[in-house]
Order: sequence, then C-alpha cells, then structure tokens
Amino acid sequence: MFEFEITRRCPGTAARAGRLQTPHGEIITPVFMPVGTQASVKAMLPRDLLEAGAQVVLANTYHLYLRPGADLIREAGGLHAFMGWTRPILTDSGGFQVFSLEGRVAEDGVRFKSHVDGSSHLFTPEKATHIQNALGADIIMAFDECSPYPCGPERARAAMERTHRWARRCIEAHRREDQALFGIVQGGVHAELRRESADYIAALGLPGVAIGGLSVGEPKETMYGVLDGLMPRLPVDRPRYLMGVGSLDCLVEAVHRGVDMFDCVLQTRMGRMGAAVTEKGRVVLRNAACARDFSPIDEGCDCYACRNFTRAYIRHLIKAGEMLAAQLITIHNIRYTLRFMERMREAIAQGTFADFRDRFLKTWEY
Repeated sequence: MFEFEITRRCPGTAARAGRLQTPHGEIITPVFMPVGTQASVKAMLPRDLLEAGAQVVLANTYHLYLRPGADLIREAGGLHAFMGWTRPILTDSGGFQVFSLEGRVAEDGVRFKSHVDGSSHLFTPEKATHIQNALGADIIMAFDECSPYPCGPERARAAMERTHRWARRCIEAHRREDQALFGIVQGGVHAELRRESADYIAALGLPGVAIGGLSVGEPKETMYGVLDGLMPRLPVDRPRYLMGVGSLDCLVEAVHRGVDMFDCVLQTRMGRMGAAVTEKGRVVLRNAACARDFSPIDEGCDCYACRNFTRAYIRHLIKAGEMLAAQLITIHNIRYTLRFMERMREAIAQGTFADFRDRFLKTWEY
C-alpha cells in the first residue's frame, strides 16, 4: 500500500527524485505540500490547488481536534470526504502547536489550554495517534517534543529521548494499515544528538522519517549544517521530510542534501500579507512602485493570476481591502513554488541539479 522508489539520483549531489505510493495516489518527490491547517488551504479552493499542481496537502491535528473534532470528521467519512480533496493528505501530530502554547510536558504527554475556549486538554502519544487514525490521512506523524531555539544540549537531549520513547508508544497505538506513520528526528542544533536521533528513528523501521525542530529561529547556515550531519544517517530507501520549511533557497539547499518532502505556511501567509514569491525574492505588491506596473507578478509564471492580472490591479485590490487580492497572490505563491519543485525534479532527472542550484543562488535576493 505504501511503496517508495528512488527513480533518479543527481551526480555530484545528494539530490534525488522518487515516487511514494499512497492509498489516494502517487506523490512524485521532491515535493512541497501546501498547508491546510483547518482542512482548508487559506484563500484557495481545492480546484485551485489541483490546477496549481498540488499533489498532497497537510492538515493540522491540534486544530482539527479542537474544532470541529475528530469524531465528526470520522462520521463525515474522513478528511478526504470532509474537505473535498481526493489526493493524498498528511497530518502532523499537533506536537509543535501544543508546545508553542507553553503546555506542561511530562512523560505521559502534554497538558495545555485550548486557544479556542481556554479548556484544558492532555495530548499523549496514544491520543495524538488515535486522533490521526480518526482523521484518516494517508501519512501521519509520531507525537514528538520539539526543543526550542536556542536550547542547550541537556534540554535538547531530554526532549530527544522523550521523542524516542513517545515514537514507540505511537507505533503501539497505531491501528490502521492504510496510514503510514512517520517518525521524527529531534536534537536541536547539536550535531551529535541529531546523529543519535537519526540512528534511533531509522532503526524503528517506519515507512518514512521526518526532521523536526528546524526552521524555528536558527540561522539558515546552522540548519544546513545540521542537515549535513544527519542526512547520511537516514535510510536511503525511505522518504525524508523536512518539516516547516518553504523558502525557495531552503528548498534548494535541502534537496541538494537529499530531502524529499517539505511543508510551510510561508506561501499562504505571504499571500494574505500582499507579498509574492519569485526567484529573485519577495515582491511586496502593496508598494507604490506597483501602482502603474501593468506586468504580471512574474513574467515567467504560468499561474492563473499571472496569466490574467497585473501588479497594478492586484495592488488596487489590496488597497481596496478586496479578498480577491489574497486569493490571487496565494494562487501565484503556491503555483510558483510547485513549479519550482517541478523544475528541480526535471534538473535531477537530467543530471543538472548542481547547475540549477548555482544559477538560482546567484539571483536569489530574499
């Protein structure tokens, strides 16, 4: 039911292309997953996502547990039926959200208060797994403890070891063969801890391995250094998922190091803020410079927004407070990022990814 195959490797780099088979279709890697926190990618219809080329979307366990509830979604036929999405879905475990709420961490789990109504809750590895079983996503995540940045080695080790113990509890609690459970590597920015965690999670034999606890405030070069140390320790025959990373330069650098899967809210958040993704960096469409700019957001983009509208029109929508502005910019940001992933896959297939990376980094000005 879940099969992962490496189809191409790029000479001179660790970049690779692959295919991950799931119950709701095939995912071609490397892949970027738009984030649909509330079972909805903000400012985009499922139809827009299909047109943009989205292969898989991510939904948030914490938010869906609180509202509308996992039982209701199960009654609706699972997340796919509930949100009208027929392609693969990945759900996170909710761990990052409960820690960001400063929940009280103990060996049994994390106690936290709902941001919706202030009610008290306990997330255990078992509960996080059972919620995801009820939601019915194709890929689900083990419950982990994400250490903050900065974080000393003692605290990072405690969080890492708890993550390891919780991963085993998630495996024991997992009940559905039609869902792939991924383990998560932790260890902060400490190279030795990351290598130790990579070895431990890899040895569990799960169908995929995620890398958590990065892109949480550390310098990008620090993140790349962590990846350099741990990537050689990860299984070559399983997909590798770098959580919460979506800036184009980070995508290139992580693919260069052998990462297969990514997700991030950056594209949709920028869309709501009036900023567009391009290969030369961020374009702020609310700026006065766009007032009489009758060119598209990006001349080389094939998205619906760039085919039909100008920067001047979109700036007008922003200034007028029209919802269409966020929709059009988000459509662009998602399509642009997905097309960027397509171009990386093409470069890997042609054995030219190193040249692709070099050309990109010369023009990147983010």
